[in-house]
Amino acid sequence: MLRPLIALPCRFAATTSALRHAAEVTARALAEAVYAAGGEPFMMHPAEPEEAASRLSRADGLLLPGGGDLAPSSYGADTVHGEVYDVDAAQDAFDLAAARYALAVGLPTLAVCRGLQVVNVALGGTLTQDMPVRHRHVIHPVTLTPGSATARAAGTTELDASCYHHQAVDRLAPGLRITGSSPDGTVEALEPLAPTGWFVAVQWHPEDTAPTSPPQQSLFDTLAESAHRYAAQKSPHAA
Repeated sequence: MLRPLIALPCRFAATTSALRHAAEVTARALAEAVYAAGGEPFMMHPAEPEEAASRLSRADGLLLPGGGDLAPSSYGADTVHGEVYDVDAAQDAFDLAAARYALAVGLPTLAVCRGLQVVNVALGGTLTQDMPVRHRHVIHPVTLTPGSATARAAGTTELDASCYHHQAVDRLAPGLRITGSSPDGTVEALEPLAPTGWFVAVQWHPEDTAPTSPPQQSLFDTLAESAHRYAAQKSPHAA
């Protein structure tokens, strides 16, 4: 059985210890979680958003990763908080186009941290540019909505989430529903109201604890399983 291709847009890095120049990188833990789930992580150059649809048409699933902050202008803000960092217009444009494509065609998708924020902004929502109490280097409980795609994938409605973010959903986008929250009310999971395929967005980093936490790894497992079914629908002989 061929591994389904899971597109994983890279992040730009000014420097890396192993290379002499600027690089495109992805979190090793994300790639390993996808591979452990039976998927083939497909690192994608985040460029030419107008070609995102044609390029992603070769993928069987999408993982929108964490990274720097979205430009506040992308959700209509006319001021920029001093804590906003690592904004990159090319990454923003590609990620937003990828999210919209996945939502439109039902491409199985798991969005992580910044990825959740991308999904909310792509559909017209806004972000809090700097939370009153940041969720950086913390593990806290998350409650998931019973029966939601997130809860079904995790196999539970209560889990501990490893978080690293200072921004969060402010105004929820039309077409999305909240399916997870932390004790302080921070939005921790989103799903489309009318999904065309498996689509889950989480504010935490499931890859951090996936090797030792079955509910976290199960998010990646469900992504890979959904991607395999999607591939079979595209090409009945692929399975």
